[in-house]
Amino acid sequence: MRRPALPTLLVALGLLLAWAAPALAVGTDDGEGFVGEANDKIITFMSLGLVLFFPLVIVLLNILQGALDKRKERRKAAASRRRPGW
Repeated sequence: MRRPALPTLLVALGLLLAWAAPALAVGTDDGEGFVGEANDKIITFMSLGLVLFFPLVIVLLNILQGALDKRKERRKAAASRRRPGW
């Protein structure tokens, strides 16, 4: 069954505009970010956060993939035991 493209497109556009609303608010923050003025300490902690975030995501997704592969192998083994024949 195929979904209509227009409602999906409208929902995607609405979410994009809602997500971009803080960036589109012109003249409200004098160029400061969400945490205030960007100094060396903030840049260092944000960079450290990125360095820690991506390996953590990779490890967690690998663990998830391993668990799903084990589940798939168990299902395949159970299906092969059920198969009638010679």
